Amino acid sequence: MINLDALPMSRKQLASMISYQNYRTTIWSGAVRSGKTIASIAAFFHAVAVAPDSGLILICGRTLQTIERNILEAMQDPEKFGPLAYEVHHTRGSNTAVVLGRTVHLIGANDVRAEGKIRGMTACLAMVDEATLLPENFWTQLGARLSVPGAKLLATTNPDNPQHYLKVNFIDRAGERGMRLCAWDFTLDDNPGLDDEYVASLKAENQGLFYLRNILGQWVAADGAVYDCYDPAKHLVKWSELPEMQFYVGVGVDHGTTNPTAAVLIGLGADNVLYAVDEWRYAPSNKEARWTNVQLSEGLRGWLAGPHHPKDDPHQPPRVTAPVHVDQAAADYRVQLKQDGLRNNPAVKDVLYGIRTVSALFSTDKLRISDKCTALLKEIPGYCWDTKATEEGKDAPIKLNDHSVDALRYAIASTDRKWRRYIKLASMSEPEKVAA
Repeated sequence: MINLDALPMSRKQLASMISYQNYRTTIWSGAVRSGKTIASIAAFFHAVAVAPDSGLILICGRTLQTIERNILEAMQDPEKFGPLAYEVHHTRGSNTAVVLGRTVHLIGANDVRAEGKIRGMTACLAMVDEATLLPENFWTQLGARLSVPGAKLLATTNPDNPQHYLKVNFIDRAGERGMRLCAWDFTLDDNPGLDDEYVASLKAENQGLFYLRNILGQWVAADGAVYDCYDPAKHLVKWSELPEMQFYVGVGVDHGTTNPTAAVLIGLGADNVLYAVDEWRYAPSNKEARWTNVQLSEGLRGWLAGPHHPKDDPHQPPRVTAPVHVDQAAADYRVQLKQDGLRNNPAVKDVLYGIRTVSALFSTDKLRISDKCTALLKEIPGYCWDTKATEEGKDAPIKLNDHSVDALRYAIASTDRKWRRYIKLASMSEPEKVAA
């Protein structure tokens, strides 16, 4: 038998780990880094040890990569789980692992088709990572597959929209007769093992919506301005007063077929702050014919070849070698740019990851906008959450006047591995490698 008391856990974590045995479904919900995942993994270890011989054991998540990163790597950490860590065996990329001698099947569920992966299965135990990211039909099918007597479902999630199916149909019904469900809520302060400086950094990076969800663990709706932490008094800088740039981090491009096309150039200043240094934008009037992709390519390349910093020689400006990241949906435009000699990459399309990252940079005063980015500065205050999407249980900004802010998000989110070496954010989540 596994001695849970020997693990370095808080009383709340220990209580949740022990109580899971009394319920069919246990959901750990709460703030980032609040200890909920570690508690759920400890419960999963115990559940594997006492699981029925019949029925499959599953770990489900958005993708195989997120399961490996969020669950298996933690399970194999002896600092967290002592000798239990050596009872977890997995070859990266494989869809199975061995835990305490039992085969565990790893199942990614990143779209509604994933439900077909588990049809016909008979399972005795399942663990779900970041449950709100899984399609509702997958969650429903998973519950049906857990048909072995005594079957258990253990799940973790960060808070999301309060109309999300997991909140409305399950968490809010905990305690109802017949549900056999227990829901635990964690805040950041429930994890006593975190360094005080790290906690302070996390709280500083998360403002508004993200503070309520990521720090306090509350299920609140996305409402109002997306970047409510943006303050012109702090984040707006005169182009003529820009510091020297260590290097240009990247260019984000939002391509419009019937809408404007926008590009934003991001640089890392000598002060280790990111700057939106310059922008390019093509917005046709109603009277003129729209530019073709050939013309848009010429316009973007012409802008890139020009001066961007106040100290650049306008006659012989330095060549911008930063990577160009273009909206994934603009496949034809990307091909045109490549044919014209401008190498480019598909931009990261994980909208919420990009918004969280930009928001964290604004909150810590690590992102500033030059007054040369006039279109971007006009869009930021009006960039708001979509109330209709909120009512449907989704988080999404209004798709209106968002071309330059999208370009900013592409440039920031697509180059994070480069600038994070210079700007240390406590929040180190990664974007989903799936199309949005």
